[in-house]
Amino acid sequence: MKITILARGQHKKCLKGGLNARFYRIPVGTLLFAFLCLTANTSLSQRVQGAFAVEGKVLNAQTGTSLGPYTVSIEGSWVSKKIEANTRFRLETSLTGEQLLRISAPDFVTKRIPIVLEQQLLDLGTVYLERDIAVDKTDNLISLTDAELYEEENGSTASGLLQASRDIFLTRAAFDFGQAFFKVRGYDRGNGTVLINGIPMNTFYDRRAQWNTWGGLNDVTRNQDFTNGLEASDHTFGGILGTTQIDTRPSAMRPGLRISYSVSNRTYRGRAMITYNSGNRDSGFSYSVSASKRWASEGYISGTLYDADSFFGAVEYRIDPKNSVSFTSLLASNRRGRSSAITEEVFNLAGKKYNPFWGFQRGDIRNSRERKIQQPLLMLNYDHQSDRLRLSMGAAYQYGPDARSRIGYYHAPNPDPTYYRYLPSFYINGPTGANFENAMLAKEGFLNKPQLDWGKLYRANTKEGAPSTASYVWYDDTIQNSLLSVNGRANLKVGEGVQLDFGATYRTLKAKNFAVLRDLLGAEFHEDIDPFSGTRNDLNGLLAKEKGDIFNYNYLIHADAFDAFLQFRMDRNKWGIFLAGNYTKTAYQREGLFLNERFLETSFGPGGMIDFSNYGAKAGFNYKITGRHWIKFHGAYLTRNPAFRNVFINPRENNHTVPNLQNEKISTVDCNYYVRLPKLTGRISGFYTRFQNLTDINFFFVESGVGSDFVQEVLSGLDKLHLGTELGMEYKMSSSVKVSAVAAIGKYVYARDPSLTINFDTAGSEDDQINAVGNLDLGKAKIKDLKLAQGPQKAYALGLEYRDPKYWWVGGIANYLANNYGQISFINRTGSFFIDPETGRSFPQATQENVDALLTQRKMEDCYLLNVIGGKSWLVGNKYVSLFASVNNVFDTTFKTGGFEQRRKGNFGEFKQDQLSGNPSFGPKYWYGYGRTYFVNLAISF
Repeated sequence: MKITILARGQHKKCLKGGLNARFYRIPVGTLLFAFLCLTANTSLSQRVQGAFAVEGKVLNAQTGTSLGPYTVSIEGSWVSKKIEANTRFRLETSLTGEQLLRISAPDFVTKRIPIVLEQQLLDLGTVYLERDIAVDKTDNLISLTDAELYEEENGSTASGLLQASRDIFLTRAAFDFGQAFFKVRGYDRGNGTVLINGIPMNTFYDRRAQWNTWGGLNDVTRNQDFTNGLEASDHTFGGILGTTQIDTRPSAMRPGLRISYSVSNRTYRGRAMITYNSGNRDSGFSYSVSASKRWASEGYISGTLYDADSFFGAVEYRIDPKNSVSFTSLLASNRRGRSSAITEEVFNLAGKKYNPFWGFQRGDIRNSRERKIQQPLLMLNYDHQSDRLRLSMGAAYQYGPDARSRIGYYHAPNPDPTYYRYLPSFYINGPTGANFENAMLAKEGFLNKPQLDWGKLYRANTKEGAPSTASYVWYDDTIQNSLLSVNGRANLKVGEGVQLDFGATYRTLKAKNFAVLRDLLGAEFHEDIDPFSGTRNDLNGLLAKEKGDIFNYNYLIHADAFDAFLQFRMDRNKWGIFLAGNYTKTAYQREGLFLNERFLETSFGPGGMIDFSNYGAKAGFNYKITGRHWIKFHGAYLTRNPAFRNVFINPRENNHTVPNLQNEKISTVDCNYYVRLPKLTGRISGFYTRFQNLTDINFFFVESGVGSDFVQEVLSGLDKLHLGTELGMEYKMSSSVKVSAVAAIGKYVYARDPSLTINFDTAGSEDDQINAVGNLDLGKAKIKDLKLAQGPQKAYALGLEYRDPKYWWVGGIANYLANNYGQISFINRTGSFFIDPETGRSFPQATQENVDALLTQRKMEDCYLLNVIGGKSWLVGNKYVSLFASVNNVFDTTFKTGGFEQRRKGNFGEFKQDQLSGNPSFGPKYWYGYGRTYFVNLAISF
């Protein structure tokens, strides 16, 4: 037998960019018969040709012992196999000729071995893998993503969704670009699917997976299967951003004890973690336990406390070599103080670390905007794996509160120290002219007392030293979820190189949404009356509410979703294809628990059921130019229902839904070129994506041309265009030195002018322009070709890394981020902006030219960021010790990560007056990135 090996099994360093195992799916059942016929032909043909096999044994290079579970695959194809611990591997394939074999294991450097398949068996003997001394970089990423305290406004995709990828571009996106809230391809992270043991974790509310519900459990959520973009996943149809499957089965984890301790000046100051995995035992049982604690009295941003406790336990029983049952439980309790976007005026007065949400109370920091999450997850899973079939079934139940606190004020001044009336610009921009003396006094007052005055709130709630009706309260906006999910999925090998995958998921949610009084701040009770209209919020309840009572709003959301997918894939020597399709059925219903005086007919009781049916189809084709060069093309068209947050106009008060709701449409294509040379590896991609028929709802107070009020803004027919290129390359200059270059160039714009309506909550108004539910149609918002607020649209990185044979390493990454834009004000770009509310006619100076000049979209400043990382590992007896350290933003650069235009000044006259001084009271608000920060982690593994 003739065997040709192009490169020997010497210890290679990690060449990032490899592909995980993939199985592909069918769009609709009408194609199934044709595919099965093709499958029968293919299977017969392959039996005639015969199959090839690659065999070998994988050991730990440092200890010479067997590894835990690892994966063997052929790059550029979908041939892949997971191997149990202490087991010799055998990978069968119909592929021939020059190929690239990839062997990977958690916490070890991936090895790629060029081979030539010319005979039916290739025995590689023993292959050694080295420990990845940079594995703790993942913890560094977790530290970054936990810092997204304003994730609900930003939604960065540089989160844990990418932490399992070895692709150099995605690595840079997560670890380096992520600190500036870079979004891969400009997508919101709700476009990525996240699974734990096959169960979807994306929420009904906004489609985003809440990674903080299992935060702090890095050791047991590290075992992940990530598929990028439109590539097919073994587990589900997936999102256009990609799919992350987290496997928490004890048999999939590396056995042993790991203890780690981290210090940082980012979100938390300290973290302690301990994890033990038993490994597979003769009895068939295996188990895993993990616990961690993260804390900070104050993070990098002032006043941002952090207090998190995480616990994990899982047990698995191996019935026989093919069947197993596992139970998983996890709880990540997280309490943290939030921060706020600020205007440039406030930034110039107080700096980038300033946070108006906190103040001292009896000498202690107290943040008025805390977020608390405590949603335990329980899972039961069954797995079957044989040569031809992989079957997984599971059920999960998740419950618990997600609460956000704030101060409510009633017929009392706004307590926010950055409220516009308390700042110098208020006395400069007034309609009666500038008052510089009062502006100076305001500046001095702010600098002397820049923080929230808790004592003042208590004093306002007492009269003559006795408790009275509350002018201020501290309360929680709470969502109490109860979510049940069941899932089944099968991967069937129906012939050589031919796979059929199918599965279905059903989820049902009952979410109670309410506000609860946490602190009356010295008052005796609170009168539950809407301060704008003077009407009661709860006609069936008591007017006077006390601490612990539900007030303001109270309703249930019922949501059900069924999702099924079918996938077909075929892998040949030079090419491969896949076809995939899915069908979803979703239903929403609101049930009011308060009878609101303003909405007597529509606030109480169940509303109508809102149903959506949708489908998706995607396909891919890959062609091997050689074993080291290949190209991939993907395309998809899918429809999906609006996320819950964009269905009901004002669910806190009534059952009204957005009129003429439509399913969203997404069409997307991409082209990818991959190279895997002995010294050069990487990827170049181009993509085009169009989002159509989007709906968006916003809440704010506005002084518009058609009136001043607190309004709900509804945009319909919103279209977005995303196109661009991605490049990620690594070049190995020597066995110790590696250079990387990454670039992302995108164009993310609004592609059409949407329709805009506002709701004044004035049902029954005599104004003929306002319909029965209080909606006023403002026509089109002129936003076509304006930039999306999707993070930097240009990003470049150049990295240099040195790895010493004595197991220490250091690297530096220089980053340049540009073309970052804040969220625009839609209402200011409608016809109402031209109208003088005093006369009802257009302002004389409000020409289109003047308006366009006034509303020019602002680009945030470009920025350069330098990050340095390094580490060292030791083998002490049977203990593995690793030290990891990183310093981000070495030169302490000040930069903006995101922002938005304020909507208060909604007509030409008011807006122009506010801009005259060059220091507007209602200028854009921005979030600022962290300055120089560090993260250090010490871990010991037994």
